[in-house]
Amino acid sequence: MNDRPDAEILIIDDDASIRKALERLLRSMGYRTRTFSSAQEFLDTDFQSGSVVCIVLDVKMPGMSGTDLQKELRKRDLPFPIVFITGHGTIPMSVQAMKHGAVDFLEKPFDDHALVQAISRAVERGRQAMAFKREISDLQERHRLLTPRESEVFVLVAAGMLNKQIAAELGTSEKTIKVHRGRVMEKMQAGSLADLVRMAEKLNISTS
Repeated sequence: MNDRPDAEILIIDDDASIRKALERLLRSMGYRTRTFSSAQEFLDTDFQSGSVVCIVLDVKMPGMSGTDLQKELRKRDLPFPIVFITGHGTIPMSVQAMKHGAVDFLEKPFDDHALVQAISRAVERGRQAMAFKREISDLQERHRLLTPRESEVFVLVAAGMLNKQIAAELGTSEKTIKVHRGRVMEKMQAGSLADLVRMAEKLNISTS
């Protein structure tokens, strides 16, 4: 699959034999892997990655459980896609995990094919999340290039106001607003008003 070279799978399980088996399986499929014996070991790692990351996570572990780690990652704004594996799963537990964003919840012993399919879905979700994050970062960088007046014009243009309405709102001339509007479109790299509106939405800029 095309997504494998940029995907790294993090295996977190207190059972060394499970970690080894999963690592062997996933490396045979072309994935890069890292293993951790506990949730705390993972959290103590100075983790940095420019690649798509998926976590294969055991639910029941000494100390911090898999579901507790899931909550901690959400608090830290690290929404890695997670595939849970467990020998002690319950329906309420799996429902709760899925509600919090888990991609799948597999009970041990699980079928290798089912795991690989779940990881493939998780990697795709991770790729989409990274692409969105890069897009937002790029938009924020462009937005920082706007002057304070251009930022005001951006909001009003995205709200659908005409140049003369914006001029009246800001107490300036329509000709001046036309110049500001052109600079906003250029700096934000917007090809149309629709583009600018979508950018405002992605930047969570209120236009109401």
